[in-house]
Amino acid sequence: MSNSGITLLGLGPGNPGALTREAWNILEESKEVWLRTRQHPVVEALPGHLNIHTFDHLYEQEETFEDVYAQIVEQVLSLGRRPEGVVYAVPGHPYIAEATCPAIAQRARDQDLEVHVVQGLSFLEPTMTALGIDPFPHTTLLDALDLAAAHAPPFPPGAAAIVAQIYSREVASDVKLTLMGVYPDEHPVKLVHAAGTAGENVEALALYEIDRSPDIGTLTTLYVPPLNPGASFEAFQDVVAHLRAPEGCPWDREQTHKTLRTGLLEETYEVLSAIDSDDPESMQEEFGDLLLLIVMHAQIAAENGEFTMADVLQGINNKIVHRHPHVFGDLKVDEPADVLLNWERAKAEERAANDKAEASLLDGVNLAIPALLQAYQYQLRAAHIGFDWPDEEGVWEKYNEELDEFRDADTEAAQADEMGDMLFALVNLSRWYKIDPESALREANARFRGRFKQIEAAARSQGRQTADLSLNEMEALWQLAKRNA
Repeated sequence: MSNSGITLLGLGPGNPGALTREAWNILEESKEVWLRTRQHPVVEALPGHLNIHTFDHLYEQEETFEDVYAQIVEQVLSLGRRPEGVVYAVPGHPYIAEATCPAIAQRARDQDLEVHVVQGLSFLEPTMTALGIDPFPHTTLLDALDLAAAHAPPFPPGAAAIVAQIYSREVASDVKLTLMGVYPDEHPVKLVHAAGTAGENVEALALYEIDRSPDIGTLTTLYVPPLNPGASFEAFQDVVAHLRAPEGCPWDREQTHKTLRTGLLEETYEVLSAIDSDDPESMQEEFGDLLLLIVMHAQIAAENGEFTMADVLQGINNKIVHRHPHVFGDLKVDEPADVLLNWERAKAEERAANDKAEASLLDGVNLAIPALLQAYQYQLRAAHIGFDWPDEEGVWEKYNEELDEFRDADTEAAQADEMGDMLFALVNLSRWYKIDPESALREANARFRGRFKQIEAAARSQGRQTADLSLNEMEALWQLAKRNA
């Protein structure tokens, strides 16, 4: 066959009978074919006269798949410049779960090389047949190596997922660990081996078991059924949008950013209360309540043409990546203090880029937050740029100085001022000991509340009112409550 340029040919899933007529005709008329890999069942059934070349040796020479694919792309482009061109054949379909063909096609067109694509049956059709399912309306397609490298599944768990190229037990193990960040260990999944071939096998097992399968090979695919449809963020967005729709809830339709403000504050404190109580069940519920209000605000903004939830997510994504160049870039840091200093620099860059440069480093601290937290934030920001004591002795000296000044104050106004300075110094002391003063005070409040309620209960058990107890009696009950905590 004389065919200049590049022919990208799909060999199908592995059954010779699934090879398309067009593909077979081209292979019969060709003198040679270049295979990405010989590790494919259909290769043994190719026309006997073909001179077969493969790129399998590159998988042994190169360190990463990206390096292998880059080498293949360059060599196929070079072969395509020959007068006779090149037939480059890959398993399945040239554009499905195949990194080399799209790259070759793009580069070839940029170089005015003719590209002819010969379609093949992909692994998807026989996989769906083996599973007996329709991928519509919601099935996510993923590459196993991409999923293995992720820290969380990059798709909604309310949808099914097909994970291609589970070619080894090591890859299966890495994929499993990523998925188990969201799915239960016992979540039922299926491994589909050699779909569309005589050796097809569907293996049903629990998620935690997938890397134990002895049948895993180059033709293995993982099917992950969905969790409950309500487990995905997208499904929840639809619920909230439905509440706001004309046929939705009259109360929800009337809400605005301002009417939801009080509820947002209340739910935030409910979250803090659940955290203070160290109650995971309450945390789960309260996080959900808070999320409802966040999504509701985003829905209202979308309806008003202000911004969308996608804008919110993209914005915070960009911000976090930009402020962590030591994680997502090349910056090297050794200490947490270096991270905080770089964080402030990144924030300053963002403000300057958005024409929101602040007159003071402290301007970004919200004036509406509790005073204790505000003091803590002021001190953190100042410390990030080096305005701090060199050691904790200086902090203690400052606190003792403010304590003495409070004792010496002789007017109510002076006492109020010195009390504020003393509290501010105490917040600084907590920062040096890596204690969040707001959380510490909330926990102290909770302890006081619990112990005082025990005093009240003890008084009632004696048939008395708490106010009837003497100070010594209350102190004894207080110490008992402390021992029982």
